[in-house]
Amino acid sequence: MTTPAPIGATAIPADSPATEGGIDLLGIDHVEMWVGNATQAAQFYCAVMGFARVAYAGPETGVRTHVSHVLAQGGIHFVVTGGLEPDGEIAEHVRRHGDGVRRVAFSVHDAAVARDLAIAAGATARGPITTLEDADGTVTHGSIAAWPDAEYTFVSRHDHRGAWMSGYVPTAVSADVDLPVVGLTTIDHVVANVPEGALSRWIEWHRRVLGLEQVAEFSSDVSTGRSALASTVLSNATGTVTIPVNEPAPGRHRSQISEFLDAWGGAGIQHLALGTNDIVTAVAAMRARGMEFLAADEDYHDRARARLGDLDIPWDDIERLGVLVDKDDRGHLLQLFTEPVQDRPTLFFEIIQRMGATGFGAGNFGALFASMELAQERRGNL
Repeated sequence: MTTPAPIGATAIPADSPATEGGIDLLGIDHVEMWVGNATQAAQFYCAVMGFARVAYAGPETGVRTHVSHVLAQGGIHFVVTGGLEPDGEIAEHVRRHGDGVRRVAFSVHDAAVARDLAIAAGATARGPITTLEDADGTVTHGSIAAWPDAEYTFVSRHDHRGAWMSGYVPTAVSADVDLPVVGLTTIDHVVANVPEGALSRWIEWHRRVLGLEQVAEFSSDVSTGRSALASTVLSNATGTVTIPVNEPAPGRHRSQISEFLDAWGGAGIQHLALGTNDIVTAVAAMRARGMEFLAADEDYHDRARARLGDLDIPWDDIERLGVLVDKDDRGHLLQLFTEPVQDRPTLFFEIIQRMGATGFGAGNFGALFASMELAQERRGNL
């Protein structure tokens, strides 16, 4: 892995030409977190969430500035990176923001072409285009500034057969066979938060630079008696890249969006939604491994059964595990949200199973945000 690009604030140009034809986003290649202790963070994701270590870069591989652990589960790849220099860029990033998402990487056919298109549409380059080649194949990547102090990266893997890319070595850390299998499969969507009043320009930026289109919008649905938010969902044509963007809306108290913005120090990625084909197994396994989830109020499942009617799902297991349920005109979905996975509330996860539904659990928004408010209140941040 090359040395991370310098930190710089994102510019969102007011007047830039539209991208001709858009960028061929194939899906999410990986998400990279910058953290204070990569070894311990990687262990958490493996022990509690069921990931496996598949590759590593660090001093043992000739990298002197940082260590990176590549973790995999199903089609999901996380890169967990920590700095080795106390005054280095990664350490400064963690000091300012806490542990969280630094990079969302998209798979494309040609990373250089994709980045050129993004820059022509008004994006700011972040570092050079880099092509890494070894005996296992070639990987090309190039980045643009996205959220302040974060970036989007375009990655093209040209039949690379190695553990990750040049500079990494495969790792063989055995999984604990006594721990239950979790079974996460995909990154369903990536959720970003922006300050109040910034939503429209960030939506315009994503449409212009990445070619994403608006597929849903929520405003009055996303409120409680104490806080509120507005949300717009963006996606590519195939639905393989979906990015909901939220901003706080006026309310009597600070929303969980505002809590993130204060903790992170500005706009950024608040949570990742991870798909599974069996949420009962996934949540039960994660609970057994030590994951803490947000809890709905005690009457939620009675109300959900009355609201949703006769759904063919294991209601007893759903209620026992605290899973939320919703439906749309195409089917239903099951979802549950973790508590923040580090000291600052700068990253949490959603576990989601789609059974035909293409929405985002609008029927659960009230219960979800009420439970988030209770967690905020416990932290003294409401």
